[in-house]
Parts: sequence; C-alpha cells; structure tokens
Amino acid sequence: MRKFITGALVAAVAAISSQAMAMDYKVGNLTVSDPWARASAGKARNGAAYFTVTNTGDKPDRLISAASKAAAKVELHSVGMKDGVMMMHSVKGIEVAPGEPAVLKPGGLHVMLMGLTEPLKENATLHLTLTFEKSGTLDIMAPIKKAGAMDSGHQQMHHGDTKHSM
Repeated sequence: MRKFITGALVAAVAAISSQAMAMDYKVGNLTVSDPWARASAGKARNGAAYFTVTNTGDKPDRLISAASKAAAKVELHSVGMKDGVMMMHSVKGIEVAPGEPAVLKPGGLHVMLMGLTEPLKENATLHLTLTFEKSGTLDIMAPIKKAGAMDSGHQQMHHGDTKHSM
C-alpha cells in the first residue's frame, strides 16, 4: 500500500510540475498559452509550432505573422481537404475573436518553419516572435516535444472554433 501511495504522489507532483512549466504569454487583450513544437525527424528541413491564442477583449484581432531565427522562412499555415486530398497552404492571418480561442494544432492551423537552420531537438526550446494586427508583437518560447507528438502533453481544455482568413 505504501508503494502505491508513494507512486501516486510522485505522479501527482510530476503532473503539477508539468503544468507549472506551461507558460502563458500576454500582449494587449491576447493570451498565448501552451506553446510547443515538434522535434524535427532526421534531416528534415521543416518543422511546426502550435499554441492557443485567447482574446479577452471585445474586438477581434489577428495573428498576421511569425518569425524565428530557427528557420529561413516562417509562415502561418492551414491544413484542409481538397478533392479528397489533404492539402497544406499558407494563410495571411488567423482570426482571434473575443471568446473564441484560435487553436493551432497538428492537422489544422500551425506555424510552419521552413529551411530549419538546425534540427529542432526534443527537450530544447524554440523562440518565436508573433505579430498581431492590433496588439503588436510578442516573444514566446515553445518547448520542443518528440518528433510526431500530437499535443503538448498538457491536459488543458480549449473550447471554441478556430477561424482563419486568407
């Protein structure tokens, strides 16, 4: 019984520590939460980063660009189906409406890092500068998770539609 209690306590502390490491970044009425990126596999030249943007104001804003020294080119991308084929394309902005978080995640909206200057290594961090139409710029650090990761590993719940415009 004692081993079970000790194991449960260690698991609980690890979960709390993991959540404590999740950092929120704020600019204006926007909060960027739970940023993360995938480690690049092998000699891959591209990578991706993800996060959620919440707008607590009463007017919409838009993520209009992202930048990083980790890549030659950084674009905002969307993934969707066209004629039964999964397609990825750049978007000019990602709307962040009040009360409707913009969720960037694998298989959907994301920050595309093209021409990586060096591999994205698991357990390192990626520096990104996000530019919003109204709120300005925001520097964030995204922990790099294992290659093929599908989420940040945090058990946060995000509700609302993700909207984007071209």
